[in-house]
Amino acid sequence: MFNWGDRTYLMGVLNVTPDSFSDGGEFDTLADALAQARYLIAAGADILDIGGQSTRPGSAEISLQEELDRVVPIVQRLRDGQDAHPTIPISVDTTKAAVAKAAVAAGANIINDISAATFDPEMLPTVAQLGVPIILMHIRGTPQTMQQMTDYRDLIGEIYEFLASRIADAIAAGIKREKIIIDPGIGFAKTYQQNIEILRRLAEFRALGCPILVGPSRKSFIGHILDRPDPKQRVWGTGAACCGAIAFGADILRVHDVKEMRDVCRVADAIFRF
Repeated sequence: MFNWGDRTYLMGVLNVTPDSFSDGGEFDTLADALAQARYLIAAGADILDIGGQSTRPGSAEISLQEELDRVVPIVQRLRDGQDAHPTIPISVDTTKAAVAKAAVAAGANIINDISAATFDPEMLPTVAQLGVPIILMHIRGTPQTMQQMTDYRDLIGEIYEFLASRIADAIAAGIKREKIIIDPGIGFAKTYQQNIEILRRLAEFRALGCPILVGPSRKSFIGHILDRPDPKQRVWGTGAACCGAIAFGADILRVHDVKEMRDVCRVADAIFRF
């Protein structure tokens, strides 16, 4: 599916939620979600990441059925009928094994778990059985509590140890190493300075032997630097963060503004991937 190292891949964010931090409520109907999916694909997305549960700080958890009702129909429509895009890899952003199973049955290809499969003990065995790749992200606490859990003794060391442990657990559950992608969790239980440090030291995570995903898009640390409280005004700040992530070894960038970040990636790849 991917040739790691050849270029940077773009994961386009498709939040089918009413309350995501940047675009909540914009794509929470099937018609709007399909239109945005078409736009992201045309703009150059390599992967679509569909999420039905907001993970912004303080977001409320929804029921399993509500998440299924938000996610599965859009996956089905992207695989079948007039809206079908049979070749675009679809990732589903979920921490629930039941959602992962239903989404893959509907045509999804990748599971993106912000908890690194710690919220649901059935996630790793389920993904192993499904045979799809999984993205394991670092987090502390939950979206409701994570921003009160930013006190680290050794930020990079602790993130590294957490991800190493989750990789080992995934392999023990039957997931092949080549199907594991890691994410240091920009913005999840991290302060402004900690997000900057993660980007500066991103290359240290390469020793874990898995592709690295980074998700800086429109996040608050960029707003802090630029003094821009509106997430949609952080596009070019996101571009700078993406360029830095590529320079330090990112393989996938999870972004809202695919069209703009495609240009950023093409130039940064030409400079840093030689």
